[in-house]
Amino acid sequence: MIVTATLILSNAPTPLYVHWQSELQFSTSTLTALFSIYVVGLLATLVLAGQLSDRLGTRMVLLPGLAVGMFASLLLASAHSVVSLLIARFASGVGVGAAITAGVAYVIELGDARRSRQAPLFGSTAVALGAALGPLLAGSFALFVERPTGAIFFTEALLLLVAACFVIYLPARSHAVGDFRAGELRFPGAPSANRLHLAVGVASFGCALSATAFVLSLGPSVLSELTGVDKPFVAGSMACIMFAAGAIVQPAAKSLSFRSVFILSAVMLAIAMAGIAMAVRVRTAEPLLMTAAFAGCAYGLAQFGGLTLIARSVPAGRRGEANAVLNIGGYVPCGLVPVLTGLLVDRAGIVVAANCFAALVAAAGIGSCVFILCSLKRIEGPSHAS
Repeated sequence: MIVTATLILSNAPTPLYVHWQSELQFSTSTLTALFSIYVVGLLATLVLAGQLSDRLGTRMVLLPGLAVGMFASLLLASAHSVVSLLIARFASGVGVGAAITAGVAYVIELGDARRSRQAPLFGSTAVALGAALGPLLAGSFALFVERPTGAIFFTEALLLLVAACFVIYLPARSHAVGDFRAGELRFPGAPSANRLHLAVGVASFGCALSATAFVLSLGPSVLSELTGVDKPFVAGSMACIMFAAGAIVQPAAKSLSFRSVFILSAVMLAIAMAGIAMAVRVRTAEPLLMTAAFAGCAYGLAQFGGLTLIARSVPAGRRGEANAVLNIGGYVPCGLVPVLTGLLVDRAGIVVAANCFAALVAAAGIGSCVFILCSLKRIEGPSHAS
């Protein structure tokens, strides 16, 4: 519940980007910057959150993260300038970074004693479910409320407050050290024996997450400019379809080998990129909806595979850090590629930019799949993701 409530904040602004762009009159590159500044806040948090969670415990990371998330929600509810939107999105990234690091690591640790096979699935599904609910709720509010931003984000602030009450009563993590000195801060990592496991997860997750970034940052603009669909509910439903697909596909992957999980993710990614090229060519919404669904499947499989590798190979006391590394590796390209695409949109138009994005991500996906297949041969341990 805690992870899901926080992840709602991550994508709730997606259906409203076109509304803010029209109201505040900013460029497409500024729009993609609003998405990427969220990633910057998330990355800054990931550098510290995993280490703090492993040493001080989950509560000491989640409670400040939820507080920052509530601040971001209240600022988004009343934002009337690009600067306030940028600050709110950065703060959103901080709150989400705390949840996906400390919260997911806590779920995986609980699985050590109770549901060792299902814990990574629970953690990954909670992330995908929250990411799906955010844009759906925002788009639904926009159907019935003339100025929906206040209603949407005040509701999210209330959800985060309820989540904070749950966090207060969480049992302490058994592997938390309870003491931490500033001099011990370092860039998060994992034991040398587990670095190849993380590299495999990052290679798949980074490509898949970059695909979702297009739908979240530029999807509403493509719908509006090329197909004439400018309803927030449609944009929100598209983002919801993407992450709902990511949540649905993960239980089906439990019985698959790691090799099959990552190959399927790469195939889904390639289909999603073909959908982007088709969408800007035929100028209809259907290929973009197909892109969202397949990008979501690629994301869900990559995240599930990466988290399962961490759960099975990384020592319990380092999983917070390892989870942070997985997300850092995924979100760096996820933040950079949309900004570059937005700059290209302003200079060459959305058709050229979308095709370049699709070609770049498809090529990266093929390269990462080759690397993963070679690396999995060297990884000792369980051959299945279940």
